[in-house]
Amino acid sequence: MTTTRATKIRSTPETLRQRAKTLGLYGLLARLDELREELWVEGLLAMEEEERGRRSLERRVRSAKLGRFKPMADFDWTWPKRLDHDLLHDVFRLDFLAEAANVILLGPNGVGKTMIAKNLAHQAVLKGASVRFATASEILNDLASREGGRALTARLNHYCRPGLLVIDEVGYLSATARHADLLFEIVTRRYQERSIVLTTNKPFAEWNEVFAGSHCVVTLVDRLIHKAEIVQIDGDSYRLKEARERTAASSARRATRTRKGR
Repeated sequence: MTTTRATKIRSTPETLRQRAKTLGLYGLLARLDELREELWVEGLLAMEEEERGRRSLERRVRSAKLGRFKPMADFDWTWPKRLDHDLLHDVFRLDFLAEAANVILLGPNGVGKTMIAKNLAHQAVLKGASVRFATASEILNDLASREGGRALTARLNHYCRPGLLVIDEVGYLSATARHADLLFEIVTRRYQERSIVLTTNKPFAEWNEVFAGSHCVVTLVDRLIHKAEIVQIDGDSYRLKEARERTAASSARRATRTRKGR
């Protein structure tokens, strides 16, 4: 019989010191020279790191405000008439976060833009990024309601601070020039510093119609797409397809009950 024994490599004294310092365990840090040979020290640090990692993940999930969403495993890749699968798979590597680049999901209603955006946000949370998700109308109406410079600045910081901001449904509702100015302010403050994932059902050539009367739309779009992956999805509404399937299934069940009742 052959017996295999796994040997665990212990941390160096300097690594132990750095881990204790990162965790803020200053009592342990002060006595680390005399305690570093104790086997429980490594275990204590590992448990503390694991617990803090878990709590940090929970905080990031709550802060992201993603709500319920379908995982990408449920995405019907055969439904869209046009979708660059390789580009989308590449986007899910999240390299754009390190580059402070943006991701634009462009397409008509019901083709899965929000689903994809929420899955991207969720993956970013799991990778340790701070994330905030909101619809464009929620963000812009929130900012527009702030009176006074300090209140507006504080709220702008709320949306500009996270490592990833997801702005959903730009173009679904009509907006004012004031809204355009506020969106421009967010994009400008995050420009080349932090990433944005944005979904829209309007081609950029139509954004002047979305933000009627605004003079900053051209510059807004220019900064938004300067460093961006644009994922275009064309196709019919998947929600409409599901609604038709549910209606057909309900009709079939009713017909079955009627036949049995005769």
